[in-house]
Amino acid sequence: MSIKKIGWKFDNTYLNLSQSMFSKINPTPVKTPKLVLFNHNLSKEIDLDFSKINNNEIASIFSGNQLPDGSETIAQAYAGHQFGHFTILGDGRALMIGEHIDKNENRYDIQFKGSGKTPYSRNADGRAALGPMLREYIISEAMHHLGIPTTRSLAVVETGENVIRESILKGAVLTRVASSHIRVGTFQYALISKNKNDLKNLFDYTVHRHYPDIKKSKSPSIDLLKIVLKKQISLIVNWMRVGFIHGVMNTDNMTISGETIDYGPCAFMDKYDPGTVFSSIDNLGRYAYLNQPRVAKWNLERFAECLLPLISDDNKKAIKIATEVLNEFSNIYKANWLTMMRQKLGILGKKTEDEKLIIELLSWMYQSKADYTNTFCYLMGEYEKKNKIYDEPQFVSWKQKWENRIKLNDNLKESSLKIMRKVNPLIIPRNHLVEEALKSSTEMNDLSKVNELLKNLLKPYERFSETTMYQSTPLHEENYVTYCGT
Repeated sequence: MSIKKIGWKFDNTYLNLSQSMFSKINPTPVKTPKLVLFNHNLSKEIDLDFSKINNNEIASIFSGNQLPDGSETIAQAYAGHQFGHFTILGDGRALMIGEHIDKNENRYDIQFKGSGKTPYSRNADGRAALGPMLREYIISEAMHHLGIPTTRSLAVVETGENVIRESILKGAVLTRVASSHIRVGTFQYALISKNKNDLKNLFDYTVHRHYPDIKKSKSPSIDLLKIVLKKQISLIVNWMRVGFIHGVMNTDNMTISGETIDYGPCAFMDKYDPGTVFSSIDNLGRYAYLNQPRVAKWNLERFAECLLPLISDDNKKAIKIATEVLNEFSNIYKANWLTMMRQKLGILGKKTEDEKLIIELLSWMYQSKADYTNTFCYLMGEYEKKNKIYDEPQFVSWKQKWENRIKLNDNLKESSLKIMRKVNPLIIPRNHLVEEALKSSTEMNDLSKVNELLKNLLKPYERFSETTMYQSTPLHEENYVTYCGT
């Protein structure tokens, strides 16, 4: 495959780390690759041109059957706390094919997911099923258009082979694009590596790749901890803003770049319930909606433990310094969350009573089982359905207090609505619509619902003809369960 034809420009710097951090391995060829989805918008953004390549050739590339010139396929090693329990991991069904550089010198990891066995697969087959790969494509692209930092999806290719899970399913390979796949778990792996230089080398590499501004700092390790802490707070606040529940916030699923990664048992909350859990394996609610900030802090504590040898040779001193940084989490998170909630309500300025007003609304939403997204749409005048819930005296009373609050400082309601419309989506990937689209594509070979969903999720803050359909909620959401897909 001619590199000039497409525009691949690989510069695979991760291979400069010690070989204990990865394994060189080729993807397992697949039987009959067939292109299912291709993200033309993303390919243009990263300066790749597939216009002269037919779908069969694209399928051959993104199944791993025909690798582009300059690619060097590796499975990355990492560790992680999965549901709080430490384990050695690694890319068990993923391969990075290389780091592509665009014309603005932005660097992107191009990674296959479902490309076959690796040294880290343990007893698994290294393959992926079509349904979960389509889910990642839909949700990651939806998150991008919601304005939330995320890995993205470039392609989904059917393999022509079956994978065996609870049942026999169609196999597929997803191509993921990320600013990197360096995780908290990557640092955990380097910390316990037999190669004593791995931790320092990974640290230097991460700083050079993502945060070169701190290279000349007197305390770059502390600066990195502070940056990642703020990036993760910003990310989680964004999740909370749209009602997104990741479902599997293990330390191997927290990136140093601050991007959302790994869309396994993820879902969006319909009715407001802080205890919402969708994941089939999260029996204790560790990763429930309300717990996401707490888990982010816990994961950052694990990251800080990895950095201790780099902070100071004196372990007690290093712990003291790291703890001081981590202790800032709660205040920074709360300030960010309050700012976000003020924006959702179009509140200008800050008043101490604002928090009470916000909590009152959330408490009413919980008690009345009000839909999270639709309630803010209603406040913006963007919810056209008749719903008696918004005639409840408690809500009417709260709404009056809110209207009085946004009138302060001679604020016009139109100014508030302008703020609200930037942060409150009119549509989200409704779970029942995602499931309908996945079922249609996997069981009936009909991609029309997936394509319609992707098209409608491009502009989630703008009204369009199908907006009302996306504001409909399922009758039996209590029974909704999502699965890892591994």
